[in-house]
Amino acid sequence: MEKTVHTPLTGETVRELKSGDRVLLNGTIYTGRDAAHKRLVEMLDKGENLPMDLKGQVIYYVGPCPAKPGAVIGSAGPTTSGRMDAYTPALLERGLKGMIGKGIRNQRVIDAIVKHGAVYLGAIGGAGALLAEAIKEAEVLAFEDLGPEAIYRLRVENFPVTVIIDSQGNDLYTVGKKQYKE
Repeated sequence: MEKTVHTPLTGETVRELKSGDRVLLNGTIYTGRDAAHKRLVEMLDKGENLPMDLKGQVIYYVGPCPAKPGAVIGSAGPTTSGRMDAYTPALLERGLKGMIGKGIRNQRVIDAIVKHGAVYLGAIGGAGALLAEAIKEAEVLAFEDLGPEAIYRLRVENFPVTVIIDSQGNDLYTVGKKQYKE
């Protein structure tokens, strides 16, 4: 089933999303890869304020390519999500409701998704140029010294993703394999 969803995400919206649902995401999302995640968690550990309020927000695991002249952003394909697994539970605890990436998540992250009522969304690797077309605005928000791995605030319209892990812990990678074998 295809659903149109707007950010920030509410608990109700997240509960309605089921593993396997196709979603067109609209609104503001943030970017962040492992170096940015490490800094965010270090800030939390020090009691510092984060550069954005995480409540209801979505982080896209991407390091976008530089924009060509006249473009908002360059190619913006997802990176492997497992590199953020060490940091994800702490961010979910602070209100993060969604993550976009590719690949499997560890059990600790799945448990935190269920505990905090969040969702893990998958974007198609190798389709970064096409995904960039759904990004209408991009600005560096924090950690500019990280270059493309800085935290960006993006405004997206009909950004295509698939629910991989829903708020009940149903994992499309596990369910999909089981269905295929049957």
